[in-house]
Amino acid sequence: MTSPDTDVPHHAAELSEVLAALQTDAEHGLSEQEAQRRLAEHGPNRVTARRGAPAWRKFLEQLITPLVIVLILAAIVSALLGHRADALVIFAVVLVNSTIGFLQEYRAERAIAALDAMVVTEASVVRGGKQLRVPSDQLVVGDLVLIASGDAVPADLRLLATRELQLEEAALTGESVPVAKQVARLPADTVLGDRVNMAYAGTAVTFGRGRGLTVATGDDTETGRIARLLAGTQELATPLTRRIAAFSKLLVWLVLVVAAALFAIEALRGASLTETFNAAVALAVGAIPEGLPAAVTVLLAVGVQSLARRRALVRKLPAVETLGSTTVICSDKTGTLTENEMTVTHYWTGGIEYRVSGVGYDPEGEFRRGDQLVAPEREPPLLACLRVGALCNDSRVVRSSDATTIDGDPTEAALQVTAQKARLVEAFDAWRRLAEIPFESQHMYMATLHERRGERLLLVKGSSDVLLDRCTSALDENGTRVAFDPSLAHRKVDELAAGGLRVLCLAQRVVDAEVGDPRPDIGPDIGPDIGPDIGHPDVEDLTFV
Repeated sequence: MTSPDTDVPHHAAELSEVLAALQTDAEHGLSEQEAQRRLAEHGPNRVTARRGAPAWRKFLEQLITPLVIVLILAAIVSALLGHRADALVIFAVVLVNSTIGFLQEYRAERAIAALDAMVVTEASVVRGGKQLRVPSDQLVVGDLVLIASGDAVPADLRLLATRELQLEEAALTGESVPVAKQVARLPADTVLGDRVNMAYAGTAVTFGRGRGLTVATGDDTETGRIARLLAGTQELATPLTRRIAAFSKLLVWLVLVVAAALFAIEALRGASLTETFNAAVALAVGAIPEGLPAAVTVLLAVGVQSLARRRALVRKLPAVETLGSTTVICSDKTGTLTENEMTVTHYWTGGIEYRVSGVGYDPEGEFRRGDQLVAPEREPPLLACLRVGALCNDSRVVRSSDATTIDGDPTEAALQVTAQKARLVEAFDAWRRLAEIPFESQHMYMATLHERRGERLLLVKGSSDVLLDRCTSALDENGTRVAFDPSLAHRKVDELAAGGLRVLCLAQRVVDAEVGDPRPDIGPDIGPDIGPDIGHPDVEDLTFV
């Protein structure tokens, strides 16, 4: 993917060179008139769908198998010899077999097409200095696109600015771990998975915000290139089709040899050639199992319907047998076999270990201290933990009658759900966020400043390796600040981690009303200018909660 006026790849070009090549503006984007002109010239931002075979061809494909071909030939010969009833039966079997296979493939393709039609996305763009929401297929090369957590990247972008931007690029690279993005140019030979200054169509924003220039749309995107490669692939035979083909060839040769031997023996004995020929053909027709294709097709169709009831679409009937023959599936676990859902199960605070019940993002759960059921609002150190987790947080849990989805990081969503289990969301909402320090990999924590009725709290969450060394006090079981023993905390972290748990450190500090930047939080509607963050105040002298 290179600029139109140069052979330098977009990821290796300076931003000024990309802007010049695309003839656009980093602040105001394209004008609406220029965008419409480019759309008319280059077409919509859609990957050209692979043209499917016509219905008549799909039906004929059901007939082009060795066994079915033999049956058709046998039916023709039977008809020529006057055995019309036999010929009609064989043709009926072939027709039923082919119709079942055709209808199943047709229904599967219709279902897949319906799913594709349901996916309608929009993109945030800046045109003429104004932020707009437009259908993603209306994007053109040179458009200034804004992306934020939860968005799908609508086209290939060269990033201009980022704020803690992370993208999930498994569709392109197979790596489920989100990739942190930046804007600096990269060497020309940088491989696709390492082009951190690019955002590619079909990937998803998991965290942060950014803006970039559209450098490729439709078939010119990396996703479009993959689609072209898929269009050139050949369909491979399944174990079942290979076995049936081998069996059919063996059966054909065996029948022909036996029929020829019968004809030769009877001819040598002086029998009538006409009667001998009729007997040989009758033997050939009788030896062919006309019901086998139908039986196999019906059995596969039953398997397909069983999978359909479990919401699995199968386009080709023999694929069911392939799945049934599979003995080993090799896959990476993260983001593939897991559901990418996090659940808070333990809190260790005030020298007490609390356990939380519930799975996933279900807001129902209980808090226990040992075997005793407790109310979180009556446990001061636990209440402090819940407050830090819910407020020092940028995720949202969206519930509807159909499903529960999250907007943001799964770990942060788990903290939000835990506050919902405690029925404390409304109480925590009384704390107004004044400022934030977004999470960055170089300092491994996030901090937010909150105020309620003149009281200010700096809330921090992040890596225990970083934050435990910044804590000078801790809360006891009554919520009173006491001396902090970092060695005890480190041992507890090791113990929890050894149990397969992901450990997160929560801390806070009471802040004087005069301290801190009172600027409001920068919301998700970032506009053309992302702007700077609030900087890094003194995140020290924390109280471990």
